[in-house]
Parts: sequence; structure tokens; C-alpha cells
Amino acid sequence: MKKLALHWKILIGMVLGIIFGFIMNTVDGGKDFVTDWIKPFGTIFINLLKLIAVPLILASLIKGISDLKDISKIKTMGFRTISIYIFTTLVAVIIGLGIVNTVKPGNGMPVDTIEKIKAKYETSSDVSDKLAKASVQKDSGPLQALVDIFPSNIFKAFTEASMLQIIFFALFVGISLLLIPEEKAKPLTSFFDSLNEVVMKMVDLIMLFAPYAVFALLANVIIAFDDTEILVKLLAYALCVVGGLAIMIGFYVLLVYVYTKKSPAWFLKQISPAQLLAFSTSSSAATLPVTMERVEEHLGVDKEVSGFVLPVGATVNMDGTSLYQGIAAVFIMQVLWPEGLTLTNQLVIIGTSVLASIGSAAVPSAGIVMLVIVLETIGFPAELLPIGIALIFAVDRPLDMCRTTVNVTGDATVAMIVAKSLDKLHDPKPKNWDDNYEAVK
Repeated sequence: MKKLALHWKILIGMVLGIIFGFIMNTVDGGKDFVTDWIKPFGTIFINLLKLIAVPLILASLIKGISDLKDISKIKTMGFRTISIYIFTTLVAVIIGLGIVNTVKPGNGMPVDTIEKIKAKYETSSDVSDKLAKASVQKDSGPLQALVDIFPSNIFKAFTEASMLQIIFFALFVGISLLLIPEEKAKPLTSFFDSLNEVVMKMVDLIMLFAPYAVFALLANVIIAFDDTEILVKLLAYALCVVGGLAIMIGFYVLLVYVYTKKSPAWFLKQISPAQLLAFSTSSSAATLPVTMERVEEHLGVDKEVSGFVLPVGATVNMDGTSLYQGIAAVFIMQVLWPEGLTLTNQLVIIGTSVLASIGSAAVPSAGIVMLVIVLETIGFPAELLPIGIALIFAVDRPLDMCRTTVNVTGDATVAMIVAKSLDKLHDPKPKNWDDNYEAVK
């Protein structure tokens, strides 16, 4: 194992975790064993990644902005980043709608299957929780998303890991450092530079545990599947989502190849540990430290670009989620409300999915909350909404894992494109956890 590349170690851990999960599903008391004795190790790993996410964003962004030396460069980088994110999200929604309208996975679904899904999931606490969260978000004012960017207490923002608020604070500090004399700014910039190096080394150390953590995470995911019949009935819908996400990955590598002249195979190899962790954790935010480490050290993106583009992307760039929302919304309408499948409604789905993806939290299953808002926007019957969400709930977790992988790949793609446009893309300089180990022994 020691000489294997990290992505192979993680992949082996994932495969063994899946096999172990299926075995435990057939053993009496196997599910309880996984829940009590295996799952906690995956939880510890995710907690460690979340632990360093906030200091990493803070240090990287403040140091990166202060290193730009020119406020106009911030405006240029910000405009290009947001523009590309909106463009790729729009492409994702259009791909999703194109696939679901061509394949029509919801047409002809047996009534008994719908009734079985309805009985199993409609009244579940998970579905009710998603509907309640969507209702709270929808009832907020039109400018609430803007208000939420500005923190009243930065320490509360740190505690709650409110990414947009932390990004705003870091930008504010970084810009302020540019506006004071360099000798006054130097102690603080040196501190954040050092903090960034320490946190990146922590990423290297945490990743030593990654193969074992993904084993635990995948084993826990597998034991949660207790009705394979429903999964088979929803296979056409799931394949539409997975197919669309695969096309989106192809779109990313094409952008990388055309704009940066980097090999698609090389790009995917370098970013693969972050992709595999995104798949295992279903969280862009938890994967962010690893994404930053891979993009900076293995793709060659300068810190000032990755420190801005990636935290913003983990919050506002949800291409996989947007594609999923387009397919899921039309699939639910094909099954329950076919008369609502008008061109106008599908255009509204495009616009709403793009906007909803920006407000979608970078945590597991957040996309299903935004899907409720998308459906309500087009006038989907309220009495059918719980049934509609229940219809796709059985396969939401595995699809969430896939779309999070796409989200992370999109973040890395945009970081490379923005870096290339600003001449901030250089030869990669990977670091290992034990680079200085001999010197300090």
C-alpha cells in the first residue's frame, strides 16, 4: 500500500467498503455493527476535514488577495470566476433537461410502484424535514441571500461554517491589507502565509487516513439500502442523472484541454483524490481542503487564485446539483403532473435551478431542498409535492454522491481556467507529508 498512489489507495478502500457493506447486509446484526463500530471512523475523518476548512479559507484568501498588490485584479478575478460558474451551471441544467425529455424515464411508471414508494417515504421524517427546510427558505425575503453574506458576528460565522460570510470577511481583510502601508501589513500577511502552510500540511496528514475513512463511509452508505426493488424501478431515472453527470465531466475536461492545453487524463488523475472523497462524503465543503491541496500542488494553480475560486465554488457552484434538479423536476412531473410539462415551465426550471444552485448548501442532500423550491416556483400541486419528493428519495444519496463529485470537478476546472487567464498557472510542485520529517527528527 505504501508505494501505491493516493487515488488507488482510496479506490481500494471504496471497493472494500462496498463489498463489506453488502456482506454486513446479509449478516444478523451486521447493520448495527457497521453503525456502531465502522461508521464513527468515517465521521471522524469528515470532522477533521471540516475542522481545517475555515482556517484554510481564511488564510488562503487573505494571503492571496494581499499578494495581488492591485485591487483591480480582484475585480477581474471575481468577475471571471462568477461568469464562468454561471455559464457552466447553465450548461448543466440544459444537459439535464435535454436528457430527461429525450429518455422520458417517468413515462409509464406502474401505479403499484408509485403507491409503494408513497407508502414507504411520503410520511418519513427525512422527507418532512426537507419540505420544512424548503418552506423556511422560500418564505425568506427576495434579498435574504444577499443579507446572509454579511456577518454580524464573524466568530458565529466561524462556528457555523457560513462559507459566504467567511469569504466576505477574508476579502474585506485582504483588501484592507492592500490599502495600508506594506510595512504595517507585513506581520499579518506573514502570519496568514504561515497558517496556510500549516493547514496544508494538516491536509497531507489527514489524507493518510483517507483510504480507511472511505471504507467506513461507503460501508455505511450500503447498509442504508434496504429495498432493492424500489431501486430497480427507479433505475431509468438514476441512469439519466448519472449519464448527464458523466457528460458534464466530459465538458469539463474539454474546457481544460482547449483552454489550458492540459491532457484530460492528467487533469483527472491529479484531481481524482478530491473526486473520490467528494463521492464518499457527499459534501463539497468537507472536501474543500483536499480540493485546494490538489489544485494548488498538483494542478499548479497559484494560491491567490485557488484561495478565491475554490471557496466561492464550494458555495455557489453546484453544477451537478443543477443538472440533477432539472432531471428530477421533469421526472416527477412526467409521473405525477404531465400536463405541467410546458415549454414555459421548463424555461422557468432552467432559471430557477441556476439561482437555486447558488443558494444550495455544500452539505449532503441539500439539493433536494432546492428541488422543492424549483417545483413550487412552477406551480407544482402542493398536495402532490410530498409524493414527488418521496418518489426520488430512495436513490437520492447515491446520486448526491455522484453530483458532489461533479461539483468538485467543476470547481477545479474553473480554478485552472481563471488561473490561466491571469497567467497564474505554473508547473505543479507536489508536497508530501514527510518532506521535512528527517530534518526535525
